[in-house]
Amino acid sequence: MHGHRTLGWLCALSLAIAAGWARAQEAASPPPDEILLKNGSRILGTVTGTRDGIVTVETSFAGTLEVALAEVSDMRTQGAAVMKLADGAVIPEQPIQVSAEQLQVVTDDGDRRSYALDQLLVTNPEPWELGQGYKWTGLASVAAELKDGNSDTEELDYKIETYLRSLKDRYTLIFTGEQDEANNQKSADNWTFIGKYDRFLEGPWYWGANVSAESDEFKDLDLRYYIGPYVGRQFYEEEILTLSGELGIAYVNEDYIVAEDQDYPAANWTVRVSSNYLGGDSRLYIDHLGLWNLDQTDDLVLNTTFGLAFPLLFNFEAAAEILLEYDSGAQEGVEELDQTYTFRIGYSW
Repeated sequence: MHGHRTLGWLCALSLAIAAGWARAQEAASPPPDEILLKNGSRILGTVTGTRDGIVTVETSFAGTLEVALAEVSDMRTQGAAVMKLADGAVIPEQPIQVSAEQLQVVTDDGDRRSYALDQLLVTNPEPWELGQGYKWTGLASVAAELKDGNSDTEELDYKIETYLRSLKDRYTLIFTGEQDEANNQKSADNWTFIGKYDRFLEGPWYWGANVSAESDEFKDLDLRYYIGPYVGRQFYEEEILTLSGELGIAYVNEDYIVAEDQDYPAANWTVRVSSNYLGGDSRLYIDHLGLWNLDQTDDLVLNTTFGLAFPLLFNFEAAAEILLEYDSGAQEGVEELDQTYTFRIGYSW
């Protein structure tokens, strides 16, 4: 009997210790972040960031979720975050508190203020978004084809584009080229360089200057270059749609291999559109450039790229592109419209 009583006490003691340890673990674990949606749904997890109107939250039941800020009614986080608002104000590190679609913050002087939730631009912004230095991004891609047999074909398309962006300005460099050979006979040899500088103004407007150079042996073009200023506007800047346009004037100089050289003033414009409408981190895009000879108004150059890019492993991506190049002033024997279909593999940073 004594042994049974001892065993019972040991079991009870073990259960008490286990229950106490479980309660201690539960007390030591911080409560999860909580998001309450306008439809009454509640999400528990860890809020990892907010950007471009999207809240990202890690959950134990569904992995990573992306929630539109416009659907959020209330939110509270345990961890602190620096918040940048749409008006440029930076809120010091503190938990995110949202009540009745109003962002509640404590300012540097200790006052409590409320902001409409759509004013929250980003949490934990990158240094360049705080006015500290530049953000460097870019993409290097290549498309190649080799054929041996009845015909020997070698084709190489390459493209490098890179951007330096700060709150005040942006630098752009783009270099593309194509070298093709069939049965030891060259069939394409061309390259294009574009360099741009943008200075941002208040709101969506900016001004800039660009310089471009182009060569195409099979269009009799030894070198075309132009330089000039422009004004631009960012019409939309959301993941679902980004749209910007630029309009300017330029001095153009064209040196031909056979035809007579010329130079003239021109109007030039660009349009850039992209969208993640298809989802899956894919990107639809259109890049358009126009150059209009103001001395001979029937002379028009239009280059338009239609593309679909989608991610691969790591920072690699693939893209299918259609390039349409139209030159109404093409030299005799050269087609006015040139079409190129390309499938690229690239690395972005």
